[in-house]
Amino acid sequence: MSALELIASALGVWAVWLTVRLNRWCWPVGLLMVLMYAWIFYDGKLYSNMLLQVIYALLQGYGWWQWTRGGHSHSGVTVSRLGAQGILLSLGVGAVGALALGYLMSTFTDAAAPWQDATLSAFSLVAQVWMAQKRVECWPLWIVLDLLFVALFLQHGLYPTAALYGVFTLLAVNGWLTWRRDGALAPT
Repeated sequence: MSALELIASALGVWAVWLTVRLNRWCWPVGLLMVLMYAWIFYDGKLYSNMLLQVIYALLQGYGWWQWTRGGHSHSGVTVSRLGAQGILLSLGVGAVGALALGYLMSTFTDAAAPWQDATLSAFSLVAQVWMAQKRVECWPLWIVLDLLFVALFLQHGLYPTAALYGVFTLLAVNGWLTWRRDGALAPT
């Protein structure tokens, strides 16, 4: 446990809390968190997760843009549902990404948990894109992923991060309930 991990964890809680509240400031706060976690995961030899944080940094910009300038009127996207075809396509892309990244990490690195880390990382990208698009379905996917991340981080002694992902799970449940209640629920 390091001071950097504690600060990154606190920023993570704040960022997800802001996301649940549909507050666009979740994106810059999230950017600070993911940059810190990129270093933490590099140090812990969780390379897929390190790469995930780098991609998250780019997705923070995409999310900021979507929430502030996206949509038909360029005033930000609204909460919506993803149709079955969109869900299946996205999950298929996540599965292909998990297989490709898992193979690369298990073959070419000394990654501590190449397949588990790669799978969680690939599907986290799907959840993150859905979140940037304000898709209600991001939350149940985050719930599953966060619980699996808790197990991964406990295995590798990243206890504050495991606790953070436990809190993320609770926030994801709240986000799912809130966005379903407050958002437009018609498929787009």
